[in-house]
Amino acid sequence: MDAYHARYPFLRAARAAVEEAGVDLSELVRTDDAVVDRARERVERALTDREIGPASRSTRVELLSYPVARVIASLVDANIVRQRYAEAEATAARERFQADFADSEEINSVGAPSLDRETLLREFDLESAVRRADGGFEMAVSDYLTYAASLRPSKWRLSTRVLADGWVSITADELDRLLQQAVETRVESGLPLSVPDSIATELTAAVTAIERTLEELDLTREIDTVVPELFPPCMQHLLDRVQSGEHLAHHSRFAITSFLTNIGLQTDEIVELYRTNPGFGEEMTRYQTDHIRGDSSPTEYTAPACATMVAYGDCVNPDDLCDAISHPLSYYEVKLDDEAEDHTDWRERAEAED
Repeated sequence: MDAYHARYPFLRAARAAVEEAGVDLSELVRTDDAVVDRARERVERALTDREIGPASRSTRVELLSYPVARVIASLVDANIVRQRYAEAEATAARERFQADFADSEEINSVGAPSLDRETLLREFDLESAVRRADGGFEMAVSDYLTYAASLRPSKWRLSTRVLADGWVSITADELDRLLQQAVETRVESGLPLSVPDSIATELTAAVTAIERTLEELDLTREIDTVVPELFPPCMQHLLDRVQSGEHLAHHSRFAITSFLTNIGLQTDEIVELYRTNPGFGEEMTRYQTDHIRGDSSPTEYTAPACATMVAYGDCVNPDDLCDAISHPLSYYEVKLDDEAEDHTDWRERAEAED
Protein backbone atom coordinates (compact mmCIF):
# COMPACT_ATOMS: atom_id res chain seq x y z
CA MET A 1 0.00 0.00 0.00
CA ASP A 2 1.37 3.41 -0.90
CA ALA A 3 0.25 7.02 -1.13
CA TYR A 4 -0.48 6.71 -4.84
CA HIS A 5 -3.07 4.00 -4.18
CA ALA A 6 -4.57 5.94 -1.28
CA ARG A 7 -4.87 9.01 -3.50
CA TYR A 8 -6.60 7.04 -6.26
CA PRO A 9 -8.31 4.07 -4.55
CA PHE A 10 -10.56 3.36 -7.56
CA LEU A 11 -7.60 2.24 -9.68
CA ARG A 12 -7.21 -1.44 -10.47
CA ALA A 13 -3.70 -1.27 -9.02
CA ALA A 14 -5.07 0.01 -5.72
CA ARG A 15 -7.53 -2.86 -5.50
CA ALA A 16 -4.74 -5.30 -6.27
CA ALA A 17 -2.61 -3.77 -3.53
CA VAL A 18 -5.38 -4.32 -0.99
CA GLU A 19 -5.84 -7.91 -2.13
CA GLU A 20 -2.10 -8.58 -2.01
CA ALA A 21 -1.98 -7.24 1.55
CA GLY A 22 -4.40 -10.01 2.54
CA VAL A 23 -6.77 -7.66 4.37
CA ASP A 24 -9.72 -9.48 5.92
CA LEU A 25 -12.71 -7.14 5.77
CA SER A 26 -14.51 -8.74 8.71
CA GLU A 27 -11.45 -8.37 10.90
CA LEU A 28 -10.81 -4.85 9.64
CA VAL A 29 -14.23 -3.44 10.53
CA ARG A 30 -14.14 -5.22 13.88
CA THR A 31 -10.76 -4.00 15.03
CA ASP A 32 -9.81 -0.81 13.18
CA ASP A 33 -11.92 2.13 14.34
CA ALA A 34 -9.79 4.62 12.42
CA VAL A 35 -10.61 2.98 9.10
CA VAL A 36 -14.32 2.72 9.91
CA ASP A 37 -14.46 6.34 11.09
CA ARG A 38 -12.79 7.61 7.92
CA ALA A 39 -15.09 5.42 5.81
CA ARG A 40 -18.15 6.83 7.57
CA GLU A 41 -16.78 10.35 7.07
CA ARG A 42 -16.37 9.75 3.33
CA VAL A 43 -20.03 8.82 2.98
CA GLU A 44 -21.37 11.39 5.43
CA ARG A 45 -19.46 14.30 3.90
CA ALA A 46 -20.68 13.18 0.47
CA LEU A 47 -24.23 13.73 1.69
CA THR A 48 -23.68 16.98 3.55
CA ASP A 49 -20.99 18.70 1.48
CA ARG A 50 -20.72 16.67 -1.75
CA GLU A 51 -17.08 15.91 -0.95
CA ILE A 52 -15.26 13.11 0.88
CA GLY A 53 -13.43 15.26 3.41
CA PRO A 54 -9.71 15.65 4.03
CA ALA A 55 -7.52 12.61 3.53
CA SER A 56 -6.25 10.74 6.54
CA ARG A 57 -2.60 11.21 7.42
CA SER A 58 -2.29 7.44 7.39
CA THR A 59 -1.92 5.97 3.90
CA ARG A 60 -3.27 2.66 5.17
CA VAL A 61 -6.36 4.23 6.73
CA GLU A 62 -7.09 6.33 3.66
CA LEU A 63 -6.82 3.43 1.24
CA LEU A 64 -8.73 0.87 3.30
CA SER A 65 -11.49 3.32 4.14
CA TYR A 66 -12.52 3.33 0.47
CA PRO A 67 -13.80 -0.28 0.25
CA VAL A 68 -15.35 0.07 3.71
CA ALA A 69 -17.14 3.25 2.59
CA ARG A 70 -18.62 1.36 -0.36
CA VAL A 71 -19.90 -1.26 2.08
CA ILE A 72 -21.46 1.40 4.33
CA ALA A 73 -23.10 3.07 1.32
CA SER A 74 -24.50 -0.34 0.35
CA LEU A 75 -26.01 -0.93 3.78
CA VAL A 76 -28.01 2.31 3.81
CA ASP A 77 -31.32 1.68 2.06
CA ALA A 78 -31.35 4.82 -0.09
CA ASN A 79 -30.12 5.35 -3.64
CA ILE A 80 -29.18 8.97 -2.87
CA VAL A 81 -26.40 7.77 -0.55
CA ARG A 82 -24.70 5.71 -3.24
CA GLN A 83 -25.19 8.39 -5.87
CA ARG A 84 -23.85 11.23 -3.74
CA TYR A 85 -20.97 9.08 -2.53
CA ALA A 86 -19.90 8.09 -6.05
CA GLU A 87 -20.17 11.72 -7.18
CA ALA A 88 -18.05 12.92 -4.27
CA GLU A 89 -15.33 10.32 -4.85
CA ALA A 90 -15.23 11.25 -8.54
CA THR A 91 -15.09 14.98 -7.74
CA ALA A 92 -12.15 14.41 -5.39
CA ALA A 93 -10.45 12.26 -8.02
CA ARG A 94 -10.76 14.99 -10.65
CA GLU A 95 -9.33 17.63 -8.32
CA ARG A 96 -6.38 15.35 -7.64
CA PHE A 97 -5.62 14.20 -11.16
CA GLN A 98 -5.98 17.69 -12.60
CA ALA A 99 -3.44 18.89 -10.04
CA ASP A 100 -1.16 16.04 -11.09
CA PHE A 101 -1.63 16.82 -14.78
CA ALA A 102 -0.83 20.51 -14.23
CA ASP A 103 2.13 20.10 -11.92
CA SER A 104 3.60 16.70 -12.74
CA GLU A 105 7.24 17.85 -12.88
CA GLU A 106 7.18 19.40 -9.41
CA ILE A 107 5.30 16.45 -7.91
CA ASN A 108 7.72 13.98 -9.42
CA SER A 109 10.70 16.01 -8.21
CA VAL A 110 9.72 15.54 -4.57
CA GLY A 111 8.87 11.89 -5.01
CA ALA A 112 5.14 12.27 -4.36
CA PRO A 113 2.67 10.08 -6.26
CA SER A 114 1.37 11.42 -9.55
CA LEU A 115 -0.99 10.33 -12.27
CA ASP A 116 -0.71 11.38 -15.90
CA ARG A 117 -3.56 11.57 -18.36
CA GLU A 118 -2.26 8.73 -20.52
CA THR A 119 -2.21 6.36 -17.53
CA LEU A 120 -5.74 7.37 -16.59
CA LEU A 121 -6.96 6.81 -20.13
CA ARG A 122 -5.43 3.32 -20.09
CA GLU A 123 -7.14 2.64 -16.78
CA PHE A 124 -10.53 3.00 -18.46
CA ASP A 125 -9.44 1.38 -21.74
CA LEU A 126 -9.69 4.71 -23.54
CA GLU A 127 -6.13 5.02 -24.84
CA SER A 128 -7.24 4.31 -28.42
CA ALA A 129 -10.49 6.27 -28.05
CA VAL A 130 -8.85 9.64 -27.33
CA ARG A 131 -6.32 11.51 -29.46
CA ARG A 132 -4.82 14.98 -29.49
CA ALA A 133 -6.10 17.42 -32.12
CA ASP A 134 -5.84 21.19 -32.70
CA GLY A 135 -4.76 22.15 -29.21
CA GLY A 136 -7.35 19.91 -27.61
CA PHE A 137 -8.57 16.36 -28.00
CA GLU A 138 -10.94 14.16 -29.96
CA MET A 139 -12.86 11.22 -28.54
CA ALA A 140 -14.46 8.34 -30.42
CA VAL A 141 -18.17 9.04 -30.60
CA SER A 142 -19.28 5.76 -28.98
CA ASP A 143 -17.10 6.38 -25.91
CA TYR A 144 -18.13 10.02 -25.81
CA LEU A 145 -21.79 9.02 -25.66
CA THR A 146 -21.04 6.48 -22.91
CA TYR A 147 -19.74 9.13 -20.52
CA ALA A 148 -21.53 12.27 -21.70
CA ALA A 149 -25.03 10.78 -21.77
CA SER A 150 -25.74 11.41 -18.08
CA LEU A 151 -24.29 14.95 -17.99
CA ARG A 152 -27.10 17.46 -17.76
CA PRO A 153 -25.93 20.71 -19.46
CA SER A 154 -27.02 20.87 -23.09
CA LYS A 155 -23.45 21.52 -24.25
CA TRP A 156 -22.79 17.78 -23.88
CA ARG A 157 -25.47 16.81 -26.39
CA LEU A 158 -23.96 15.31 -29.52
CA SER A 159 -25.95 17.70 -31.69
CA THR A 160 -24.00 20.63 -30.21
CA ARG A 161 -20.55 19.12 -30.79
CA VAL A 162 -18.16 19.12 -33.73
CA LEU A 163 -18.31 15.56 -35.09
CA ALA A 164 -16.15 14.34 -37.96
CA ASP A 165 -15.49 10.78 -39.11
CA GLY A 166 -16.69 9.33 -35.82
CA TRP A 167 -14.59 11.65 -33.60
CA VAL A 168 -15.95 14.35 -31.25
CA SER A 169 -13.88 17.47 -30.56
CA ILE A 170 -13.39 18.24 -26.85
CA THR A 171 -11.15 20.48 -24.76
CA ALA A 172 -8.71 19.20 -22.16
CA ASP A 173 -11.05 20.30 -19.36
CA GLU A 174 -13.98 18.54 -21.03
CA LEU A 175 -11.91 15.37 -21.31
CA ASP A 176 -11.15 15.58 -17.59
CA ARG A 177 -14.88 15.98 -16.88
CA LEU A 178 -15.58 12.84 -18.90
CA LEU A 179 -12.84 11.01 -17.00
CA GLN A 180 -14.50 12.17 -13.78
CA GLN A 181 -17.68 10.53 -15.04
CA ALA A 182 -15.75 7.35 -15.74
CA VAL A 183 -14.52 7.36 -12.13
CA GLU A 184 -18.04 7.93 -10.83
CA THR A 185 -19.36 5.03 -12.89
CA ARG A 186 -16.67 2.74 -11.52
CA VAL A 187 -17.20 3.77 -7.89
CA GLU A 188 -20.94 3.18 -8.13
CA SER A 189 -20.57 -0.03 -10.14
CA GLY A 190 -21.87 -3.07 -8.28
CA LEU A 191 -23.53 -1.04 -5.53
CA PRO A 192 -25.32 -1.98 -3.40
CA LEU A 193 -22.96 -4.80 -2.50
CA SER A 194 -24.13 -8.01 -0.89
CA VAL A 195 -22.76 -7.65 2.64
CA PRO A 196 -22.37 -10.61 5.04
CA ASP A 197 -24.20 -10.25 8.34
CA SER A 198 -20.94 -10.42 10.28
CA ILE A 199 -19.68 -7.27 8.56
CA ALA A 200 -23.04 -5.49 8.59
CA THR A 201 -23.32 -5.97 12.36
CA GLU A 202 -19.93 -4.36 12.98
CA LEU A 203 -20.93 -1.36 10.86
CA THR A 204 -24.31 -0.78 12.52
CA ALA A 205 -23.21 2.40 14.29
CA ALA A 206 -21.74 3.90 11.13
CA VAL A 207 -24.84 3.05 9.09
CA THR A 208 -27.12 4.50 11.79
CA ALA A 209 -25.13 7.74 11.72
CA ILE A 210 -25.54 8.01 7.95
CA GLU A 211 -29.26 7.27 8.19
CA ARG A 212 -29.62 9.99 10.83
CA THR A 213 -27.81 12.47 8.59
CA LEU A 214 -29.99 11.51 5.65
CA GLU A 215 -33.13 12.03 7.71
CA GLU A 216 -31.96 15.45 8.89
CA LEU A 217 -31.20 16.56 5.34
CA ASP A 218 -34.61 15.36 4.11
CA LEU A 219 -33.34 14.46 0.65
CA THR A 220 -35.86 11.74 -0.05
CA ARG A 221 -37.97 13.88 -2.40
CA GLU A 222 -34.97 15.39 -4.13
CA ILE A 223 -33.63 12.16 -5.53
CA ASP A 224 -34.46 8.93 -7.26
CA THR A 225 -37.08 6.94 -5.37
CA VAL A 226 -38.09 4.16 -7.70
CA VAL A 227 -40.29 1.40 -6.28
CA PRO A 228 -42.34 -0.06 -9.17
CA GLU A 229 -44.64 -2.05 -6.89
CA LEU A 230 -45.86 1.27 -5.44
CA PHE A 231 -46.63 2.82 -8.83
CA PRO A 232 -50.27 3.72 -9.49
CA PRO A 233 -52.13 0.99 -11.43
CA CYS A 234 -52.05 3.01 -14.67
CA MET A 235 -48.28 3.37 -14.60
CA GLN A 236 -47.74 -0.23 -13.55
CA HIS A 237 -49.84 -1.25 -16.56
CA LEU A 238 -47.89 0.96 -18.98
CA LEU A 239 -44.54 -0.19 -17.56
CA ASP A 240 -45.61 -3.82 -17.96
CA ARG A 241 -46.51 -3.14 -21.59
CA VAL A 242 -43.13 -1.50 -22.23
CA GLN A 243 -41.25 -4.38 -20.63
CA SER A 244 -43.25 -6.96 -22.57
CA GLY A 245 -42.30 -5.27 -25.84
CA GLU A 246 -45.70 -3.86 -26.77
CA HIS A 247 -45.95 -0.81 -29.00
CA LEU A 248 -47.34 2.19 -27.11
CA ALA A 249 -49.42 4.97 -28.57
CA HIS A 250 -47.78 8.39 -28.38
CA HIS A 251 -49.90 9.56 -25.42
CA SER A 252 -49.16 6.36 -23.49
CA ARG A 253 -45.45 6.62 -24.19
CA PHE A 254 -45.45 10.25 -23.05
CA ALA A 255 -47.32 9.34 -19.86
CA ILE A 256 -44.96 6.60 -18.68
CA THR A 257 -41.81 8.41 -19.82
CA SER A 258 -42.72 11.67 -18.08
CA PHE A 259 -43.74 9.78 -14.94
CA LEU A 260 -40.40 7.96 -14.85
CA THR A 261 -38.42 11.17 -15.36
CA ASN A 262 -40.47 12.92 -12.66
CA ILE A 263 -39.61 10.28 -10.06
CA GLY A 264 -35.93 10.34 -10.90
CA LEU A 265 -35.03 7.75 -13.52
CA GLN A 266 -32.13 8.81 -15.71
CA THR A 267 -32.28 8.90 -19.50
CA ASP A 268 -30.03 5.85 -19.86
CA GLU A 269 -32.31 3.79 -17.61
CA ILE A 270 -35.42 4.78 -19.56
CA VAL A 271 -33.73 4.06 -22.89
CA GLU A 272 -32.91 0.56 -21.65
CA LEU A 273 -36.57 -0.02 -20.78
CA TYR A 274 -37.60 0.71 -24.36
CA ARG A 275 -35.04 -1.55 -26.05
CA THR A 276 -37.54 -4.40 -26.39
CA ASN A 277 -40.12 -2.20 -28.11
CA PRO A 278 -40.89 -2.65 -31.83
CA GLY A 279 -39.13 -0.05 -33.92
CA PHE A 280 -36.84 0.96 -31.06
CA GLY A 281 -34.37 3.68 -32.02
CA GLU A 282 -31.89 4.67 -29.35
CA GLU A 283 -31.13 8.17 -30.62
CA MET A 284 -34.81 9.07 -31.00
CA THR A 285 -35.77 7.54 -27.65
CA ARG A 286 -32.95 9.43 -25.96
CA TYR A 287 -33.96 12.67 -27.69
CA GLN A 288 -37.63 12.28 -26.68
CA THR A 289 -36.72 11.47 -23.08
CA ASP A 290 -34.31 14.42 -22.80
CA HIS A 291 -36.99 16.67 -24.31
CA ILE A 292 -39.56 15.55 -21.72
CA ARG A 293 -36.97 15.92 -18.94
CA GLY A 294 -36.26 19.48 -20.04
CA ASP A 295 -32.61 18.87 -20.98
CA SER A 296 -33.21 19.76 -24.62
CA SER A 297 -36.31 21.92 -24.23
CA PRO A 298 -37.27 24.96 -22.12
CA THR A 299 -39.90 22.92 -20.26
CA GLU A 300 -39.67 19.97 -17.90
CA TYR A 301 -42.92 18.09 -18.54
CA THR A 302 -45.00 16.64 -15.75
CA ALA A 303 -46.87 13.35 -16.11
CA PRO A 304 -50.54 13.71 -17.15
CA ALA A 305 -53.18 14.15 -14.44
CA CYS A 306 -55.69 11.40 -13.79
CA ALA A 307 -58.37 13.15 -15.83
CA THR A 308 -56.09 13.14 -18.87
CA MET A 309 -55.21 9.49 -18.31
CA VAL A 310 -58.94 8.68 -18.27
CA ALA A 311 -59.58 10.72 -21.41
CA TYR A 312 -56.92 8.83 -23.36
CA GLY A 313 -57.93 5.42 -22.04
CA ASP A 314 -54.74 4.97 -20.03
CA CYS A 315 -56.49 4.77 -16.66
CA VAL A 316 -56.76 1.05 -15.89
CA ASN A 317 -57.52 -0.99 -12.78
CA PRO A 318 -58.15 2.03 -10.49
CA ASP A 319 -58.19 1.21 -6.78
CA ASP A 320 -59.61 3.01 -3.73
CA LEU A 321 -56.69 5.40 -3.48
CA CYS A 322 -57.23 6.44 -7.09
CA ASP A 323 -60.68 7.73 -6.05
CA ALA A 324 -59.08 10.04 -3.49
CA ILE A 325 -56.34 11.64 -5.61
CA SER A 326 -56.14 13.50 -8.90
CA HIS A 327 -52.63 12.76 -10.15
CA PRO A 328 -50.45 9.64 -10.56
CA LEU A 329 -47.55 11.40 -8.81
CA SER A 330 -49.75 12.13 -5.79
CA TYR A 331 -50.68 8.44 -5.66
CA TYR A 332 -47.02 7.46 -5.70
CA GLU A 333 -46.06 9.98 -3.01
CA VAL A 334 -48.82 8.73 -0.72
CA LYS A 335 -47.71 5.14 -1.23
CA LEU A 336 -44.09 6.08 -0.50
CA ASP A 337 -45.15 7.90 2.66
CA ASP A 338 -47.24 4.95 3.79
CA GLU A 339 -44.32 2.62 3.16
CA ALA A 340 -41.96 4.83 5.14
CA GLU A 341 -44.30 5.73 7.99
CA ASP A 342 -46.23 2.44 8.15
CA HIS A 343 -49.66 3.98 8.55
CA THR A 344 -52.81 4.06 6.46
CA ASP A 345 -54.22 7.56 6.79
CA TRP A 346 -53.71 8.13 3.06
CA ARG A 347 -57.26 9.33 2.47
CA GLU A 348 -56.90 12.21 4.96
CA ARG A 349 -53.64 13.35 3.37
CA ALA A 350 -55.00 13.00 -0.13
CA GLU A 351 -58.07 15.06 0.77
CA ALA A 352 -55.84 17.66 2.44
CA GLU A 353 -53.87 17.96 -0.80
CA ASP A 354 -57.09 18.74 -2.66
